[in-house]
Amino acid sequence: MVETKRWNITKNGTNNEKMIIEAGDLLKVGEAVAFPTETVYGLGADATNHEAVSKIFQAKGRPQDNPLIAHVATKEQLFQLVKAVPSYVEELVDTFSPGPITYVLPSNGTCADNVTAGLTTVGVRIPSHPVALKLLKTCNIPIAAPSANLSGKPSPTTAVHVWEDLNGKIAGLVDAGPTGVGLESTVIDCTQDIPVILRPGGISKEELEEVVGKVMVDPALQSAEANEKPKAPGMKYKHYAPEVPMWLIDGGSEKMQITYNQLIAEGKRVGILANRNTLEKLNVEEKISLGESLEEVAANLYDGLRKFKQGDVDIILCDTYPEIGIGQAVMNRLRKAASRYIAE
Repeated sequence: MVETKRWNITKNGTNNEKMIIEAGDLLKVGEAVAFPTETVYGLGADATNHEAVSKIFQAKGRPQDNPLIAHVATKEQLFQLVKAVPSYVEELVDTFSPGPITYVLPSNGTCADNVTAGLTTVGVRIPSHPVALKLLKTCNIPIAAPSANLSGKPSPTTAVHVWEDLNGKIAGLVDAGPTGVGLESTVIDCTQDIPVILRPGGISKEELEEVVGKVMVDPALQSAEANEKPKAPGMKYKHYAPEVPMWLIDGGSEKMQITYNQLIAEGKRVGILANRNTLEKLNVEEKISLGESLEEVAANLYDGLRKFKQGDVDIILCDTYPEIGIGQAVMNRLRKAASRYIAE
């Protein structure tokens, strides 16, 4: 058990810079510190320091063969970690970075081997959150950072989520309020002539294709488990699961109501996680709205998954969403979180 220092960054706070420097100093001496990005909160450590990176795995209880993403502040720093960069990568970086996208490229060995999980590639991104960028510029080192949660649980979109999971396990937490996108970055394999999406996220396939033409999707995304060593975070292991079982209901509000009624008749306590339009058509008690648009659903999803606790409900029912734009990422996370899928 360690004492976790918490810095509260406010919009016009007079001590913001001092607090970010303190957090950066801890990262530079090999400690693990959580900080906000535009996607979710990340748990960071010096990506060039094997011992520092091992503290991430220890705090999260994360499998050692699950690679991490290195975060940097500039395009120049990104290219300093990799080699053999295809010509389209610069176009992608200029268009989407800083932002919620991670590029998987051949590693030049700068990052520690437990960042790459022994692979010859490394995932690198430039976050757009101002606090994350300030912290990275202050450190001036690449920071490996998966989501700042216990492995397998829903990712944290607020500092409260991080505190619940990791207080006493990490050196510090930079609290700058809720994140924006709410889902992890798009991970794109850039080692071939045609880029391949390994994990859908804040940048959609359609947006990528507008810039570089053809973009493929990794076949492993279609299966619940990938048998081989994962090439990117989120590909192999069960992720994002709430405390209680969650069932995905494909069939709209009518199917949701029928399933709810059946479970209530069996004596179950049921929570509903759905968008506003679906909830308005239901006659239920325990419910959480994820908002209206797909963007709102993405931003609110992990918080919603965390709100239903053991002791409050026995089962969560969640509706499905169109797989367009960020809806692809929403459904990817929901399939991984669900223990059962019910269709019409």
